[in-house]
Amino acid sequence: MFKIENLSCGYRADIVVNDVSFEVEQGEIIGIIGPNGSGKTTLLRAMTRVLKLHRGNIFFNGKDIWHMDIKELSRQIAVVSQNAPANFMTAEEFIFLGRMPHFKAFHFFETKKDREIVEACMTLTDTLRFRDRFLYELSGGERQLVVIARALAQEPRLLLLDEPTAYLDITHQVRILDLIKKLNKNLGITVVMVLHDLNLASEYCHKLVLIKNGCVHKMGKCEEVLEYKTIEDVYETVVVVKKSPVSLKPYVFVVPG
Repeated sequence: MFKIENLSCGYRADIVVNDVSFEVEQGEIIGIIGPNGSGKTTLLRAMTRVLKLHRGNIFFNGKDIWHMDIKELSRQIAVVSQNAPANFMTAEEFIFLGRMPHFKAFHFFETKKDREIVEACMTLTDTLRFRDRFLYELSGGERQLVVIARALAQEPRLLLLDEPTAYLDITHQVRILDLIKKLNKNLGITVVMVLHDLNLASEYCHKLVLIKNGCVHKMGKCEEVLEYKTIEDVYETVVVVKKSPVSLKPYVFVVPG
């Protein structure tokens, strides 16, 4: 569904991501992990055409994304970034922005279909209860739900998320990731997300891509990537990896220095 070939990109002459290649199959949840500054967010920005490529290609269903019309691309791929949304909009107004890629020429007002889709997205994300509140009035977890609802309003096939649980407490982390898992399972939305927490990545992702110094260090199933020698090599921290007693997924314990 989504294919990256020999991708290199960065900022001006500075190459941050170098010769990265991997594929995303339809229906997968892929986690991109790695230390701070390893190039995870830069890679995601390249995948969304925010950054131009120095080298390489990115394909969505066989089409080069740089040759696709931007509105067509936005109808297929939705992004949930770390950037805070506009504060002086209500939650519902912000979610309606997700319908813009579907607007045709001289389409100045939302249609009945637009309203039905937005209503369904708010119901699914449990944001109906604060539809009329301004974004600056919401908590971090509530705002993140609104941003995901706006992304869903685009009716995407692929959802890209940049650290969707950053700065959230464990209650909201689980709530957000449970929602993403539900969207993947019930709606068939393919997901690629950058995550810092290795244990959350292990619990919710089908496969992981581990980035070190802008390159793919290892990729595969969680139990293949989250080996203690691999983690110690990339993060330069002593760890112990055991199986979760609940899910039997790999669980990483940090050993204090």
